[in-house]
Amino acid sequence: MAVRIICIKKDQGDHENPYVAIDYLEWINERINVKGITDRSKIHDWIKEESGEAYIIDQYGNKTYLIPAVSASGNKYVKTVQDESAMDCLLQLPACT
Repeated sequence: MAVRIICIKKDQGDHENPYVAIDYLEWINERINVKGITDRSKIHDWIKEESGEAYIIDQYGNKTYLIPAVSASGNKYVKTVQDESAMDCLLQLPACT
């Protein structure tokens, strides 16, 4: 199963990196038109352990898949780039309402 991430809910506190600030991600399974909300660590585990696929479609129609990662403090998160020196389209998504 693949889902498209459509928005993110971020905590405004101090965090070790901007990805850990994401509380949850809202998604849609476009194949069956079902929406849902999943917290950051569960999305991480679903991608890493269950071969789930989550992606973002940018303003140009390009599809970019999320990659599971773990911070130096052991916090699970997801991102779309291997190297944080590049712009990550996950962080550019709108805030969930």
